[in-house]
Amino acid sequence: MAAAGSAAALSRKAAAQPRGRGLGGSPTAFSHRVRAAREAKQEFDILDHCHELGLSGTETFRPPATPEAIRSYRQKAEAYGLRVIFNVPLPKTSGDVTAFDSGVKAAKEAGGIAIHAAMTGRRYEDFDAFAAFKQNFELCRRMVELAEPVLRKHRMRLAIENHKGWRSAEQAAWIKRVGSEWVGVCLDFGNNLSLCETPEQTFENLEPYTVFCHIKDMGLESYRDGFLLSEVPFGHGVTNLRQMVRDLRKRDPNMLFCLEMITRDPLKIPVFTDKYWATFDDSYSPLPARDLARVLRLVRDNPPKTPLPRIDALSAAARINAEDEYNRQCIDYARRHLDL
Repeated sequence: MAAAGSAAALSRKAAAQPRGRGLGGSPTAFSHRVRAAREAKQEFDILDHCHELGLSGTETFRPPATPEAIRSYRQKAEAYGLRVIFNVPLPKTSGDVTAFDSGVKAAKEAGGIAIHAAMTGRRYEDFDAFAAFKQNFELCRRMVELAEPVLRKHRMRLAIENHKGWRSAEQAAWIKRVGSEWVGVCLDFGNNLSLCETPEQTFENLEPYTVFCHIKDMGLESYRDGFLLSEVPFGHGVTNLRQMVRDLRKRDPNMLFCLEMITRDPLKIPVFTDKYWATFDDSYSPLPARDLARVLRLVRDNPPKTPLPRIDALSAAARINAEDEYNRQCIDYARRHLDL
C-alpha cells in the first residue's frame, strides 16, 4: 500500500503517547485499510493497528475458530492491553443456534467482553412500505429471542447497534421488553440523526441500556431533498461529545468508546421525499413533526465548520491517507478533551 510508510510513522508516534483508558477502534474507522488489504490478499490485523495507534480496545470481526488460534489471539490482545468486542452472526432460525453457541463460546475464550450486532441497514433506503419494515423488525426480535439463552449460558453481553433501522424509543422499548441483563445497546452517537433525532434524544433513550459505544461527531448540510449527514473529526460537528462521555462514565467508569470516524462521502437523508416516510406509522412507529423541525433547525443553525469529507473521487492511496488523518485528529481530540 502506497500510504503504509507514512501511516506507520504516524502509528509509531501515537504509540509513544500515553495509552488512553477507554478509546477503542471499530472496523469501519479503518475501512479503506481493510479494503486495500483484502484487494492485496493480505490480512488487516486490527489488534496490531489499534495497538500502534495507542488505543485500549477494539471491535472486530468474527472470533478465531480453532483452539490454537483462539489461544494465540487472546494472548496477543492481553499483551497489548486491548479489550475486544466480536461480531458473531445472530441465529435467524432455531437451526442456527448451535453455530451461534459455538461463535459465542469462541468469543468468550478469545477474551471478548461483548458481542456487537448491527441488525439493519438504512430503513429509509431498504423498505418501500411500513409492512416490510415491521416484518423485518419482527425478524430481528425473533433472532434476539433465539440468541438470549446462549448469551446467558456463556455470560456474554450482546450490544445491538442503533444502525439507522429503528428510532431510539422503538429500540429502547424493545430492549426493555426483552428484560435480559445480557441484551443491551451499542450506542452510536450519530446514526439516529438520519431518523430525525438529535443526538441528545437518542442518548436519553438508549443510555440506560448501553454496553459500549461507537463514538463519532456529525456534520450536517442542506441539499435539495433533505440534508447531508457525515462523520467529521471530533469537535467539528453537532455532537456534545464531552457531556455524553461524561454521563456514560458516571454509570460505567470502564465504558469502551470505539472510534467510528467513517471516511466517506456524506450520506443523503431525503426527508422531503415520499419514500423516506414510507416506513413510519402514526400509531406503531411515529415520527413527530416536532422532531423533524428540531433536526432541520439543527441543520440550518450549524453549517459545516469545514467542508464535509468527500473522498469518492480520490485514489485508493489518497483515501487511506485521508482516513489516517481524520482518525489521528479524532484520537488527538479524545486525549486532549475527553480523557480517553
